[in-house]
Amino acid sequence: MSDATRDWLGDSGDGSRPDPVRAARGHARPALPRRFYTEAGFAPDPGGFRLTLDGRPANTPARHPLVLPTPALAERVAAEWGRQVEAIDPATMPLTRLANTAIDGVAPRRAAVAADLAAYAGTDLLAYRAGEPERLVAAQAAAWDPVLAWARDALGARLILSEGVMHVTQPPETVRALSEAVAAVEDPFRLAALHTLTTLSGSLLLALAVLHGRLDPAEAWEAAHVDETYQAAVWGRDAEAEARLAARRAEFEAAAGMIAACA
Repeated sequence: MSDATRDWLGDSGDGSRPDPVRAARGHARPALPRRFYTEAGFAPDPGGFRLTLDGRPANTPARHPLVLPTPALAERVAAEWGRQVEAIDPATMPLTRLANTAIDGVAPRRAAVAADLAAYAGTDLLAYRAGEPERLVAAQAAAWDPVLAWARDALGARLILSEGVMHVTQPPETVRALSEAVAAVEDPFRLAALHTLTTLSGSLLLALAVLHGRLDPAEAWEAAHVDETYQAAVWGRDAEAEARLAARRAEFEAAAGMIAACA
């Protein structure tokens, strides 16, 4: 059995645990590990539903059991593994990567992740508006004002707006309301997904709107990229920029899909 196989399967084969330094170096290699299993699935586990590879329980890169909280999410993660061909390409497995993050990174440090998210309350994209041209000003208002109204009514968070990039300090009660909205997300999988939505959009409000069903992923993505859409309409589209945006959008949609699958 290869080292890559042992990193993913719960049974190391000889009862020993792999060297974590060697494992880390292995994950850093540019060569992708070959697919070493025939079938990917999942099975009931005391903590939820565990990914299985050829019937054997799988682990995260940090050697924690790769256990998903719902059968819907377990099915989607297993499907990512099933779609791998000759090699295992993490770039094509956004849900698996996000699940690993939730288990290995978010669950053991939930308070720190929540605090990092709450910091976006003071720098939210939706608070910073263009002064001109009129077309962009109108596009921002159309996409962002309904979300601001929802945050005010549903979360008790009233943002102060600023024109341009001049920093604006949000009221303490607004920061507190948004911090409480983040703190209410106890599930590490949903919190990991919320963090991804926030960092990719630059807006905690948009991420919370997806979490609470106020926006669907497409609406939130378009709202987060009003400026880019305007610039593309004026100057044309750049192929490299479009490719980067497409990759980021896939990550965004995967995070939104995790939220939906954990409901």
